[in-house]
Amino acid sequence: MSKKLIQQYICQACGSVHPRWNGKCTDCGEWNSLVEEVIEKPKKTELLKARANDVEIYSIDSKFNEAMRTKTGMEEFDRVLGGGLVRSSAILLGGDPGIGKSTLVLQVLSSYAKQNLNVLYISGEEAVDQIKLRASRLNVTEKSISICSATQLSGIVSTINSYEHIDLVVIDSIQTIYDENIESAPGSVSQVRSCSFELIQLAKRSDFALIIIGHVTKEGNIAGPKVLEHMVDTVLYFEGDNTYVYRMIRAIKNRFGAANEIAVFEMTDTGLKEVSNPSQLFLPTGGQNHSGSCIFAGIEGTRTILMEVQALIVPSFLASPRRAVIGWDANRLAMLIAVLNARLGINILDKEVYLNIAGGLRINEPALDLAVVAALISCFKNAPIPRDFVIIGEVGLSGEVRNVSQISNRLKEAEKLGFTKAIIPKSDVKISSNLDIFAVNHINNILDIIKN
Repeated sequence: MSKKLIQQYICQACGSVHPRWNGKCTDCGEWNSLVEEVIEKPKKTELLKARANDVEIYSIDSKFNEAMRTKTGMEEFDRVLGGGLVRSSAILLGGDPGIGKSTLVLQVLSSYAKQNLNVLYISGEEAVDQIKLRASRLNVTEKSISICSATQLSGIVSTINSYEHIDLVVIDSIQTIYDENIESAPGSVSQVRSCSFELIQLAKRSDFALIIIGHVTKEGNIAGPKVLEHMVDTVLYFEGDNTYVYRMIRAIKNRFGAANEIAVFEMTDTGLKEVSNPSQLFLPTGGQNHSGSCIFAGIEGTRTILMEVQALIVPSFLASPRRAVIGWDANRLAMLIAVLNARLGINILDKEVYLNIAGGLRINEPALDLAVVAALISCFKNAPIPRDFVIIGEVGLSGEVRNVSQISNRLKEAEKLGFTKAIIPKSDVKISSNLDIFAVNHINNILDIIKN
C-alpha cells in the first residue's frame, strides 16, 4: 500500500503552515518565504497506539533528584547561565557570523574537559582538520575532547548513544543538521524543529547538557521556527560589533537563572578573555571634560554597570532634522526631546540630535531617561557635567522624575568606582550611601545642580 503524503507550504520566517502557496505569509507578512514540504500522514492505528501509551503520574510533593550544576570554569559564562551548566538542559546560543560562537564553545569544552568530564563537539560546518586548526590557535589540547564532522541526524544520535557516559554535547550548528525522513532541505523550519526536538529529548533521556548553536537572520533573530526557543531551557544571544573587541552574551530566557543577565568578554588572538569589571571598560578615561556627556548606572540582570551617555546637538538645514541613536530606543529619545521643549522651553526640534551609549552597549531600561535629559541639557547649554556625578532616573511626560529599582545597588557600584555625587529621584525611602545625594522630582532641577 502506498503511503499517504500531504503537501503543505511552511513559512521560513515564522513557521506557520499554509495549504497552498502564496507570495506573502498571511501570519507574519513576510514575502516569498513559503517553501513546499511533503510529509507523511500518520496512520490511524499509529495514532491510537500513541494515545494508548501510559503516562506516569507523580504527586507535587514527591521528591525528585535535584538538578546538578557543573561549573564550566569560565566565571562569566557561569554567571549568564545562573551558576553553571545544568545536567539534561538544552542551551541555544545565537549570534552574528564571526562574532565568536564557535570560539566560545571550544573554550567551554576545554574548561569542562579539565574536570575529567566527557565532552563531544559535533560540527556540521567544518571538517575535523579545520576544528583542530582552530583548537590549536586557542590552545585547546585536552585529549578528552572528542570532535567529529556530521550532518545526518541518525548518525549523530548513534554516535552519542555509543558513549557509555557523556557530560556535554555541542551541535554547531542546528541549521546544518538534517533528518533523512524529512524531504525538505537542511535549515528549513521542519528540519530545524524535528532535529532540535530529537536532540533535546536525547539529552533529557541520557542526562547530558546540550549546547545548540543557531544562525541568525538579517533582523538578528535566530533562524528557524520560534518554537525552537520555547523548546530549549536557555536562550543566549551574542551581542557586539565586529568593530569592537568586546563581546556580550545576554540571557534572553533561562529556566535555571536570571533572564537579561550578561557576560562580558574581550576578543583576543587566543580567544575570548573574561572581563570581570565591565564598568571600567565603558567609562571615560582621562581627557578634558566636555559638555553633552554624563555617567549612568544601569542594571543588567544581577549586575550593575556604569556607562557613559553622549549627546550632540548641531544645527540642521533639513526639513526633517536627523535623530541618530546608538544603543538606545529612538522613540524614547524623541519623547524626551518633546518633554524638554514643552516643560523647559528648550527647543531642539529644529536641530539634529545624536545620542550614543559609549562602548557598544544596548540599554533598554527607562532609568536612563534622566541621564539622557542631563546630557541634552548639558550640550544645549554648553555646560559640562562634572565627572564625579552619576545620574539615575525615569522621566515622565510632565517632566517629573520617577523612581527606579535597585537604587542602592547602583549607588554602591558608583561609590566603589570613585564617584562622589549622585542625582536620583526624590523618594520617601531613606537611602544609605556615602555619596552626596541630590534628590530631584522634576527635570528643571538638573541644570541648577550641575552649575552648583
